[in-house]
This record gives sequence, C-alpha cells and structure tokens, in this order.
Amino acid sequence: MNNRRLPAEWEKHSATQLHWPSNTETWPSNRLERVEKVYLEILSKLLRFEVVHLFIHPFAHQRFNMLWANFKSEISNLKFAPIIHAFPINDVWARDCGPIFIEENGDFKITDWIYNAWGEKYPPWDDDNRIPTFVSDLLNVDIISPEMVLEGGAIEGNGKGTLITTESVMLNPNRNPHLSKTDIEAILTKYLGINHFIWLKGGLVGDDTDGHVDDLTRFLNEDTVLTMITDDKTDPNFEMLKANFQILKDSGLNIETLPMPKCKIEGTTVDGSEYVPASYANYYVANGCVLVPLYDKRYDDQALDLFRTYFPNREVIGINCSDLVWGQGSLHCITQQWFF
Repeated sequence: MNNRRLPAEWEKHSATQLHWPSNTETWPSNRLERVEKVYLEILSKLLRFEVVHLFIHPFAHQRFNMLWANFKSEISNLKFAPIIHAFPINDVWARDCGPIFIEENGDFKITDWIYNAWGEKYPPWDDDNRIPTFVSDLLNVDIISPEMVLEGGAIEGNGKGTLITTESVMLNPNRNPHLSKTDIEAILTKYLGINHFIWLKGGLVGDDTDGHVDDLTRFLNEDTVLTMITDDKTDPNFEMLKANFQILKDSGLNIETLPMPKCKIEGTTVDGSEYVPASYANYYVANGCVLVPLYDKRYDDQALDLFRTYFPNREVIGINCSDLVWGQGSLHCITQQWFF
C-alpha cells in the first residue's frame, strides 16, 4: 500500500521559499529594479502570515539589505523576519526547482526531482538543481530522489490523490524522452501517491515552460478547479483553452472560470515572445492569505471576488504582477511551500 501523499497547497505550511531576483538575463536593464519592488511587496505580505526562507545570490545580498531596510521602515505589521540563505541561485523560479514535500505515514519528506530549466533552455541551472538537497540538510528532513525531470509548476494536486498536468510539458522530449505516459504515471503514483490523473493538452502562448498547468488550471478545493478561458476567437490561446476546458468538463470536477487578461505586450520578452503567460490561475495560497496576481482592470475585481468566495478565512491580497510576468512567470512560479 502506498502511504505517500502530495499535500494540497491550502494545507498549513511551515514556510514559503522565495528567491530574490538578481539574474540580469531574465530581468535586463531597469526590469530588475521594477521586479525588485514587486518582490518587496510580496515579501511584506507573506511575512504577516508565515515564515519565508529567502534565497539570495551572495552578490545581491548587500543590495537586498539596503532595499529591505528602507522598505521595512514603512511597514509595521510583520509577524516574522525573513530567514536569509546566501546561495548561488540561478534564477527566481522556486516553484520549479524547489523541494516538493510529501507526507508519508505522518512524516514529511522531500522529493528531489531533476531540474533542467525546462528542457535545458536557460543554462546554467545546476545550482538551482541543488536546492532540494540543501533544504533537506537544513531541515534534517529525509530526501527521496526519483530519476525523472519534473518541475513543481507542471503538477497540480488536491491533496487527495488527484493530479492535473499537461501533455505539452510531461510528454515533451526535452524532459524525459525515455519515459512513456504510462511510465510517468507510474513514477508519480509511486513517489507522490497519485491515484487519479487528468491530462490537459497544453499551455499558454508565451509560456516558455512549454505549458505549465499552474498558468491554466488550479484546485480551489478538493473537487473544484479554477480554469482560464477566453471567448475571443482571435486570442492565440482560444483553441487550447477550449480543448482543456472540455477535458475538465469530462473529468466530473466542479469548474469555475476566469477570463484571460491582456497577454500581448509592447516589444518582446527575452526569448522574443510578444505574449506573456498572464493568468489569474497563478495565485499562491499561504497560511492566512491568498496572493492573487493582478494584470487587467477589466477582470481584476472579478478574480478577487472569486478567491474571497473560496477562501473566506484568508485575506485575499491582490499584487500587480505586470512587471513580474514579463519574466514569463508569476506568483505561483516564484513560491514553493514547505512542510516539516
């Protein structure tokens, strides 16, 4: 009998993992300063509710201290101080390279999957790939190392054995070309305790991960999902979101929807895309709050109201993420929950 379980994000965390932005290839020119301001806001909101382990590249440590000292002087309701780790991080995407915690027979353990920067797109990634081992040593938590490439943003679980993922990521030959769909399901069943799989087709235009599920569809509770849709047939995401929605309808889950915000940007991102994966599905559920990304005044209030309905005992906090998503990820992509 498999006693392993992937906890749901809304279960009580021990901490949140964040990485301070410092990669000037992801954030060129004044983009870095702009995203630093977003991080200061995120950090100040999370520290009202739970511990944050903040990984900072050693060369950015002094700058963070200066910015945080100035910012902190303007706020007074923090419950915790950030726990700083000087670590040579490659980038900010804690969701994808951070430890994925499971529960086994009442104890929490870390699963340490191979991280290769979404199919070896953005070298180097070796330091980020070392983070789960570092956390295991830090917390004295047992670690299990499946020999498979997997990012945290590629999977979405409800804490009861159901997992949603996408074919465009999990079956992409840039991850695990030697593994079939059946092989992947067997591995996720073994290590994460999954007993029910829902396979969506693919992701958003402008998502350089090849289509992570956390930009598409997320659990609001054990049997209800939020999924992104658009009625605009000229939207490049129209056909994919329509196909994904039909799969979810056939799954028997309860479905809530939100419209896609504006995703086309002026100019292009660092990989040449005219689109970014702006999505309300990329929210983060912390112990006492839900951080909701905001992008588009036409739909932001609708998104906030939805989260207030489903998380009535948490403070719903909107964060303007236009500068953050320019780097092709948002709130869920940069956070990873810890259980220990």
